Order: sequence, then C-alpha cells, then structure tokens
Amino acid sequence: MENDNSRTGHQTSRKGRRIARRTTAAAAALVLAALGAAPAVAQQPAGTPGAQHQGTAHGRGILLGITPMAGLDRVDVARFLDAGGMDTGTVRHGLRAYRLTYRTVTPQGAPTTATGLLALPKGGPHRLDLVSDTHGTMAHRDYAPSVGEGFGRFAPYLHASAGRAVAAPDYLGLGKGPGRHPYMDTKSSVTATVDMLRAARTAAQRLGRPLTGDVYASGFSQGGQVAMALGKALGKGVDRHFRLRALAPVSGPYDIEHAETPALFDGRVNDTSAVFYMSYYLTAQSRLHPLYKDPSEAFRKPYAAIVDDLFDTNHTEEEIIPALPATLKELLTDDYYRRLQHLTGGLLAAARAQDGNCAWKPDVPVRLYSSSGDTDVPIANARHCAADLAARGVEAPVIDQGGADHNTTYMKSGPRIVRWFDTVAARR
Repeated sequence: MENDNSRTGHQTSRKGRRIARRTTAAAAALVLAALGAAPAVAQQPAGTPGAQHQGTAHGRGILLGITPMAGLDRVDVARFLDAGGMDTGTVRHGLRAYRLTYRTVTPQGAPTTATGLLALPKGGPHRLDLVSDTHGTMAHRDYAPSVGEGFGRFAPYLHASAGRAVAAPDYLGLGKGPGRHPYMDTKSSVTATVDMLRAARTAAQRLGRPLTGDVYASGFSQGGQVAMALGKALGKGVDRHFRLRALAPVSGPYDIEHAETPALFDGRVNDTSAVFYMSYYLTAQSRLHPLYKDPSEAFRKPYAAIVDDLFDTNHTEEEIIPALPATLKELLTDDYYRRLQHLTGGLLAAARAQDGNCAWKPDVPVRLYSSSGDTDVPIANARHCAADLAARGVEAPVIDQGGADHNTTYMKSGPRIVRWFDTVAARR
C-alpha cells in the first residue's frame, strides 16, 4: 500500500530496506534539483468557481487556489522518469504542474479543504482527457504529490508527458490539507478524489486547457483501491461532467478481509511492512470504527504510548520504523494478535467498509496490474478482484510483473498503462 517510502521486503536488514525504499525518490529529487524545478511559493487566487459546482453540498470541489509547482521540458521529464528506472518511450511533451487547493468533506461529512497536483502537458490537443491518479501509502504529509518531488510525481508526470491532464489528489490530511490522514478510509479518499476532479476541471479551464470530461482512472497500492472505488462512483454517475473510459489500478489492497490481512500473518507480507501498515491502519481506523477504547488493548508496551503520535503525518518512515518492533508479535498484544486473524466486531466492520469495490460491473475496459514478487500487497488481492468482476461478467486480466517488488511493480506497469490508455482512446 506504499508509495515513495515503500518497503521492498527483499533487503537483509531493516536499515537496508529503508535505504532501498528511498533510492528512487532521492534520485528523482536530485534530477529535479539539477533541472532547477523548484516549486513556486506564491499562491494564485482561483477566482469565482464555475457554475458546475452550484448546489453541491458544502461547495464540494470548489477551487480555492492554484500554486505553480514545476515546469519541465520533454527532455527534463524523460530524465526525471529515467532516474527512477522507468521506460521513457511514452514521453512526448514537457509539462506544467500546479498545486490545487479545494473544498471537500471529512469522513463525517463536515466541510474541509484538501490539496492535489494538476499536471498539464506542454502541447498536445487543446482539450485534454483527464487521468485520475491516486497515490499509495504515505506517512508524512510532505510526501504527497502536490508537495514532495519524489515517487508521488512519477505517475502524474508520466501521464501528463503523454498528452493528458492529470489530477492527483493528496487525500485528506496530506499535502497542505488540515488534520490527520484517515488512512485506508476508502470512502473519504473517493470524495476527495471526485472533488479534485471538479477542482481540476475549473483550474484547467482557467489555465487555457479545458477538459473533455473523459476520465482514465489509475492508482497505485492504497491508490489502486481508491481507483477501483472511484471507477464505481463514476460509473454510478457521481458527477455528470465526467465519463469513465478505462480502469488500470496497480497493486491495490482490494480484499483486506480475505487477502491482505491473512497475508500479514502468513509471511506473504514482509515483517517491516506488516508492522508499518498495521500500526498506521489501526491508529487511523480507530478514529472511525470501534477498534479499541485504549491503545493498550491493541499494542504492547512501550508502543501503546507512542504509536498514535508516530502517525500524525509529521513523522517520516525513517523516524517511524526504528521506533516500532520488528514483528507483529512484538507489536500487538496476544489478544489482539488473535483477533486480527479472525476479524469480528469493529475490526470486521473496518475491513468491510474498504472491501467490495470490485463487486460491480464496469462498462469500460479494466486491467489489473500486480506482481507475484510483491511482499507489500500480494497478488492475491488482484486475483480476488478479478474474480469479483468475472462473477459479474467482466473480464479483467491480471497483468503479473513477475518478481518485481512493490515499487518496481508500478515503475514497470506505468508506461504499459499509458500505452493501453492510448489504445482505448483511439477506439472512440
């Protein structure tokens, strides 16, 4: 469920894993620094929102501000993607990137704000199709696409350089949004993503690159789950301005109850990732579901006293991982360790609130990208999703990237997704 700070699961030490996790992002950041692509700091007022937002509860999707973040020529984009080991054959344009600030709602439905990255190609058609790109697990708010210059920028830059607009939400509580991130709360991630699409529509119009309304949905890890749920929402007509054209999520935890959670305990998820994910998940979900009354019910000493604060969106993985134990057995109380292997009550409700987003019938083509070598989000998740879709008459091939680790799965899949989106678009 990871992103620029994700665990490979194949290093011989925890320190080695942390170093390996940051190599891709660090290389990319060095490229951006060398290119002089430092973000602008002055925020530009967005002006009065368009009429398409009138009547939306709490003004959802209203654009509040546009902040220029980067401007890269085609060669610069290729250099950035190549630094992460990504195929650059689909790079056709340079790009401009902006942070959008917009109105949305909390998991409880109260008004709030969020941010996200809008990337627009330099060149290409005047009216642009839109890619919705939803990112994977991030602990620190500054890793989010509209702020950090690491892994969270690869997908937006990849798709924008191919000639499409890209809306990449930071989600709630990440980037410049207030509060804490409700990690793995798929419902609020979808509302933030839909509202980012609305804000992107307004911003693109103001920036002279209006959108066609066609949406190609993709996302990685946590964002793969969000992409499937977004597709479901768009398919049901959540906003009449947007038409879903294709779905291509990568390594999503589509089945927490039957695939991801069991894998945390049977060795298919590496220990470092298992401890990190479970700590993040329990502390975030405890604010939404009755998982425990006190952290000491779930976490052993001394972790019960510190774990919630570690995931306040102001700590990096380099700070979080050394503060946690090596295994789930050392992290969790005996009772909670057993409960997580046989979900009931609030734990079951939390899992099922995120699951089921493959149990619908898309009327657009779907491809599920994954890897048999992934020890963060095992390929069983994609296979369960494909089975759910097949039960409803939808053939969604699982494209296995072989022995690739979690992050590499996306780096290999991303360019293939761009080419597939090109093929789908050509059929219109």
